[in-house]
Amino acid sequence: MTLDVHLYTERLILHRPRAEDAEEIFRGYASDPDVTRYVCFPTHKTHDDAKAFLTKSDAAWNEWPAGPFLIRIKTTNQLIGGTGLSFETSGRAMTGYILARDAWGKGYATESLHAMVKLASRLNVKQLYALCHTDHRASWHVLEKCGFLREGILRSYERFPNLGSVGLSDVYCYAIIL
Repeated sequence: MTLDVHLYTERLILHRPRAEDAEEIFRGYASDPDVTRYVCFPTHKTHDDAKAFLTKSDAAWNEWPAGPFLIRIKTTNQLIGGTGLSFETSGRAMTGYILARDAWGKGYATESLHAMVKLASRLNVKQLYALCHTDHRASWHVLEKCGFLREGILRSYERFPNLGSVGLSDVYCYAIIL
């Protein structure tokens, strides 16, 4: 299936990342330690980190029917974060989201996650899941609002490089069957 690389919600435009987005990604959210606290990639220290993300994004889009998306506000075109689908198989994918600090608490995570659920359904994904750190209550709330169910806890499962610990952390696994 050839996918339009733009998705539209009531307030947002989600699009495939492009090379020219590197500076905005770096400046807008990926270099902010508060924003990247509970993600599985290190806070970006240089623009090269954002460029490396774009290389990985292109690889995902070349292998699967979708990949990472950037999130922009429709009325201003301001980049406020990212979301996407990460495929394991054609029927199973993971999703997630990251938002710039000034976009927190405005419903953008919920709106973008609903768009990913809808897209996954269109692409015949049967199970869409998300992992979140057990301390990240805001993320649990968004997942549950979007119909994901907590399936369980994965002990010592994921490294969160921005939390300062060197070990693996527990995560909750949430999933929705489409």
